[in-house]
Amino acid sequence: MSKKSRKTAPRAAARAVQRKPRATAAKRPVTTARPAADERIARALEAIAAHLSAASPASDTAGSFGDADAFVWHPNGRLAPVPRVSRVDLGLLKGIDRVRDILIENTERFADGLPANNVLLWGARGMGKSSLVKAAHADINADRKPSQRLKLVEIHREDIESLPGLMDRLRRSDFRFIVFCDDLSFDGNDASYKSLKAVLEGGIEGRPDNVILYATSNRRHLLAREMIENERSTAINPGEAVEEKVSLSDRFGLWLGFHRCSQDEYLAMVRGYCAHFRIQLAEAEIEREALEWATTRGSRSGRVAWQFTQELAGRLGVRLKPD
Repeated sequence: MSKKSRKTAPRAAARAVQRKPRATAAKRPVTTARPAADERIARALEAIAAHLSAASPASDTAGSFGDADAFVWHPNGRLAPVPRVSRVDLGLLKGIDRVRDILIENTERFADGLPANNVLLWGARGMGKSSLVKAAHADINADRKPSQRLKLVEIHREDIESLPGLMDRLRRSDFRFIVFCDDLSFDGNDASYKSLKAVLEGGIEGRPDNVILYATSNRRHLLAREMIENERSTAINPGEAVEEKVSLSDRFGLWLGFHRCSQDEYLAMVRGYCAHFRIQLAEAEIEREALEWATTRGSRSGRVAWQFTQELAGRLGVRLKPD
């Protein structure tokens, strides 16, 4: 071996020894990084689990329903309490005495645990259909103990498909419930009415004994006229073509019709509102302005009377304080 070879061999060996620790040191961060990554993943999973737990509906107990007399149903399974219901006093609803008495009697029977019917309130716009439901609910609860009070649960028209889920929630409670849907109707190829049909009469479980359904609609059969006519004109058997959809309204035991009010009934509504809220103005002047207001609106109804009352009270500086 030459002198040059003997000199370079130890140096190469020394460099190889020096390289080994550096290679080992380069691998250390990989082994220490894994526990940190695992901890981050674990924390993320815990956060997701906590979020899902918070989003899931809590079980309903008598205590939770005792917090309020009215609730709004959300399709994610949440019942939101309504501390103060937007309503008018039952005595302020004029021109609907007959349907008012029928609804009160039916609601009172249900509250007492006796047989009662689902109710469809249909007819002219602005004549107090939804106002009557809310006023009747408050009137029935006026003299009842907290444990005997009816609960009003509103479900929005677009959430009707989630109605079976709501029934499951209410079935487990000791309270009695009015499930209320305002302005219920179906258009086009909307098939969500089938969920309502199953709850009203059909289905294995049917409607729970502690639940009754009240709905308002401008349509007697809950369907647009052109929708019924299209079904009839294109079918081999016109009668059977619309039977399934028209039978939906037949499943409400009570139909309460609301018709356009007369001029005398409209003025009685206005006078009732003005007296209730202590609006000081000569009766002849109130009537003149009320008729002019109705003429500009092109209609007479309870809603128009209330809108005129708001206008008059605002102009005279009177605050419309609820009871």
